[in-house]
Amino acid sequence: MRDRRHNLRWFAAQAFSPSLRLSPFLSSSSAVRSFSRWSHGGVHWRSPYALRSQIRAVAPVIEQFQRKIASMASENPFKANLTSLPKPGGGEFGKFYSLPSLNDPRIDRLPYSIRILLESAIRNCDNFQVKKEDVEKILDWEKTAPKQVEIPFKPARVLLQDFTGVPAVVDLACMRDAMNKLGSDSDKINPLVPVDLVIDHSVQVDVAGSANAVQANMDLEFQRNRERFAFLKWGSNAFHNMLVVPPGSGIVHQVNLEYLGRVVFNTDGLLYPDSVVGTDSHTTMIDGLGVAGWGVGGIEAEATMLGQPMSMVLPGVVGFKLSGKLNNGVTATDLVLTVTQILRKHGVVGKFVEFYGEGMGELSLADRATIANMSPEYGATMGFFPVDHVTLQYLKLTGRSERLYLRANKLFVDYNEPQSERVYSSYLELNLSEVEPCMSGPKRPHDRVPLKDMKVDWHACLDNKVGFKGFAIPKECKKGGEVFIPWTAGRA
Repeated sequence: MRDRRHNLRWFAAQAFSPSLRLSPFLSSSSAVRSFSRWSHGGVHWRSPYALRSQIRAVAPVIEQFQRKIASMASENPFKANLTSLPKPGGGEFGKFYSLPSLNDPRIDRLPYSIRILLESAIRNCDNFQVKKEDVEKILDWEKTAPKQVEIPFKPARVLLQDFTGVPAVVDLACMRDAMNKLGSDSDKINPLVPVDLVIDHSVQVDVAGSANAVQANMDLEFQRNRERFAFLKWGSNAFHNMLVVPPGSGIVHQVNLEYLGRVVFNTDGLLYPDSVVGTDSHTTMIDGLGVAGWGVGGIEAEATMLGQPMSMVLPGVVGFKLSGKLNNGVTATDLVLTVTQILRKHGVVGKFVEFYGEGMGELSLADRATIANMSPEYGATMGFFPVDHVTLQYLKLTGRSERLYLRANKLFVDYNEPQSERVYSSYLELNLSEVEPCMSGPKRPHDRVPLKDMKVDWHACLDNKVGFKGFAIPKECKKGGEVFIPWTAGRA
């Protein structure tokens, strides 16, 4: 896993076409063009850059304000809970903020998805952005969640695709240019958390059915998006903490799942669980890997990039117990349509869904990712699969720091051991052996129809009034089991 990520990062740095060159306005001295004056609606406005002297005049006041803000943040009150993770042969893998060291029995009853929010709050607690009271709210989740209280959350990283990633890089570039104009160091402008930008939404197929189809399509891709790719290539080199994955590497969620998902971060010797917010609703696919993640808007993503905590309602968690095993011939699509129908009926909008039970061992990581990917369809913030042996087998994490950390911090599920009772807001259950082949959609995946009932359902649709699953076909058009639809049917 680590080797694949390393190779992808090398590829991201090298794979942009060498023929791409930055346009003059993307020089190292200036990221974007600036004008001393511009016109809007017939009114001439002075450029902010022309006000440089006034800006410099108030700089001491701004610095005083910044010092005041900085002084408001105090030392982490949970610093005493920083615990060493020892290596089996001596030494240590790093340190981590230990949940067990809190000696609070409420932790064992918390869903795993809430434990990730708790760990983040403890690690980032400064009594300014994240307060000790926020930690208590999460610890007391069983009582506070029904009250719809707000908490701050700092994800470990941000995922962007090119539609929303380009504006984010433009904003950072403008900030660099402003720093240059003010005579300061533009290298100080960087994302404060790791940002992965995957370029995947531009691809179109012009050439097919030939051996060189992939290369031909990629050549056209670079020709059409030359200026945009040049800008992003500049951004990949100009900013620290930002990885730009070039086109042709795969769909953003596949790349996130196979290469970018860390599961456990080790930053300068500090271990903590991976979590992500992305500018795409289907960022939830990563939940199948045991990484808490969901989609947000571009403004929220940029705020997270700049180190600001997200304000979110402490969610309820629906516990979804899985048992049994899928029968032969039943696919992950059949399973996810069944799960979607159950969850839509139950109502999970604004909530986490956490899967558990002995049936988890029968689901591959691909099956889990398929279910997690459908979170927007069944309305949950995320469909979460805690890290277990299946996850570790996929990641090839066999006894090293990641597995030891997850176990030590009560973030790992071992279904071979007795399970402590966890509390959920509500409970659902599904025996996988009861899932059967089915169809649904295309617009409403929760309207599932078993394959054995398709003929009956189709004929019922013919009789229904015009609308969703209704065609109002006259009886005289149905003879001997066959349907004769006049060409005027459905016309005004």
